[in-house]
Amino acid sequence: MAVELHSVDWELRLGFLIHDVSRLRRSAFDRCLKPLSVTRSQWWVLAYLSREDGMTQSQLAEELDIGKVAVGGLIDRLEKSGLVRRDADAGDRRVNRVFLEPKSKQLIARMRKISHRMNEQILVGLTDEQLEASAVTLDGMKANLQTYLSANEA
Repeated sequence: MAVELHSVDWELRLGFLIHDVSRLRRSAFDRCLKPLSVTRSQWWVLAYLSREDGMTQSQLAEELDIGKVAVGGLIDRLEKSGLVRRDADAGDRRVNRVFLEPKSKQLIARMRKISHRMNEQILVGLTDEQLEASAVTLDGMKANLQTYLSANEA
């Protein structure tokens, strides 16, 4: 019989805390991006493409954990703004690859600066040791969740 090391109150508090921090960070980021007329979802598409330009729409949908139709709509809006373009895959014309347009490079650089400044504000007053412990803890939780999900796939 296993001994319970953590109280249920702590487990509930931790879940709410993680959710609240994530929600508040998203709200702050949305507010920072508003002057650029870019949504957080569009930023994520651009961020992934900045790391791996030419991803397929399916890859983007999987990375962003959204449906293919939803990612198609995001790409449509980014394409209309001149930030990305779609090209048919050389090996399979049914597959679209998404590429950054030159115009997007400046926007991505501005968004990264905004993100950096926001992260500096979020981390004010926290020591390197606190941040390291938080990162290690969250990495461990992420790994446990990934193990759980892969073991319990339908």
